[in-house]
Amino acid sequence: MKVEIWSDIVCPFCYIGKRRFEQALEKFPHADNVEVVWRSFELTPDYRPIPGRNVYESLAEKKGIPVAKAKEMSDYMADMAKEVGLKYDFDNAVPTNTFLGHQLIHLAAKHGKQGEAKERLMAGYYLQGQDLNDVDTLVKLATEIGLDAEEARAALLNGTYAEEVRHDEYQAQQINVRGVPFFVFEDKYAVSGAQPTELFSEVLEKVWDEFQPTKPAPIMVADGPACGPDGCEI
Repeated sequence: MKVEIWSDIVCPFCYIGKRRFEQALEKFPHADNVEVVWRSFELTPDYRPIPGRNVYESLAEKKGIPVAKAKEMSDYMADMAKEVGLKYDFDNAVPTNTFLGHQLIHLAAKHGKQGEAKERLMAGYYLQGQDLNDVDTLVKLATEIGLDAEEARAALLNGTYAEEVRHDEYQAQQINVRGVPFFVFEDKYAVSGAQPTELFSEVLEKVWDEFQPTKPAPIMVADGPACGPDGCEI
């Protein structure tokens, strides 16, 4: 079973949705047969970080709301994150453009480490105050999951995987993704948002049952006297 997930590194619901989906996957008896593919989505592709500006100020400007209201919204998200074991640290988070981060995730996919890269970058941003605008920081995080430092640096500086990011975003437009996280199961069923773990479990079971190949009935080439539940034909 293939599950494609469009999300952004700095989307608070995306990290929460990731955890809830993972919790459902842990309980799913066929988890080893589920392929998870992370797709890129930039919530604010034209964002330009301003040194010294914090998350609350950036959110206030984006939403056109007071900074106090932005902090209130962030506190609400932090409380929700605690329910899935995540301790968001908005006070130390560094506002970032995620284009480079998404490129690094695509590099990791080449080496079979896409899931590890996604988790490492989200943890770096939400839990550890890592500056994902900084190439040196991204290279360091890449090496922590076993990627080669020089390959990572070259890929980021040369935009090696920029087109892969844009292609993911183009695909999102084609299937009308208007918000993230957005989960697509076997190109047929979609789940939008950080839904409860129970719903993800239900969808996994439904899609698994539907898409398992069934053995076709044999073609009858001869039919004669036989016995069945109602007796024997005479």
